[in-house]
Amino acid sequence: MMVPQTSKDWKEVANGFKDRWQMINCGGCIDGKHIRICQPARSGALYYNYKKFYSVVLMAIVNHNYELIYVDVGKQGRMSDGGVIQATTFYRRLQNQTLNLPKPMDCDENLNFIFIGDEGFGLEENILRPFPQKSLNYERRIYNYRLSRARNVVENAFGLIANRFRILLTSINVNPNDTNFIVLAICTLHNFLIKHSSSYVKPTSENSETQELEEIDVNRQFFPLQNCNNARNSSDAAKRNREKYLEYFNGIGKVAWQDDMIRKGKS
Repeated sequence: MMVPQTSKDWKEVANGFKDRWQMINCGGCIDGKHIRICQPARSGALYYNYKKFYSVVLMAIVNHNYELIYVDVGKQGRMSDGGVIQATTFYRRLQNQTLNLPKPMDCDENLNFIFIGDEGFGLEENILRPFPQKSLNYERRIYNYRLSRARNVVENAFGLIANRFRILLTSINVNPNDTNFIVLAICTLHNFLIKHSSSYVKPTSENSETQELEEIDVNRQFFPLQNCNNARNSSDAAKRNREKYLEYFNGIGKVAWQDDMIRKGKS
């Protein structure tokens, strides 16, 4: 598992999202889950999370093909969920502009190169998150649906991992360092199975909304990060970037079935 190193590598990831999920300029979908552990000796409440159990956090970025291209595991469950990503090397490199992301002039529609997160992440110039449910109009529902369609790759990656590696459904009873190695090994095996096992992910159509991989209810296996409520503190540039993607999804980037999906309640 390695973050793409060059602008060309990032473009290859983005081309996969565009071809398979009709999402442009996307370097991956971000998510984090709490991995349940037994309380480590003499740790106090250090690993005690908002769901009232002990955990370490698995943070991952997933490409269009359910592969984990970046993993960070081991942050204590007590850490504020907004702070988990901020403590990763990925986020520091994103802020320092050392990820070698494609420039807007090299991206489709001259938009920012982006990563997709859910409500657990803040809105930033290179991170898109959904609009809150209480502020939705039709155009924002389209935007949320298009993000959700692409973001299913990370939810389903976690679901595949939990369904295959059943140790993750228990409270892991080893010291935290060994837990981290176990989780990293599982992530590596997941990527191996994605590439080499035809039965690990059932065949799907890459273009039809109705035939894509059925969403796995991953929250029955893992608990998600707590929602991040700092959208009001997002920069004006981040908000403008989200508006540009909203305009794209409702304009020249529209897909044929999105209106039907909104009528069916997906947003």
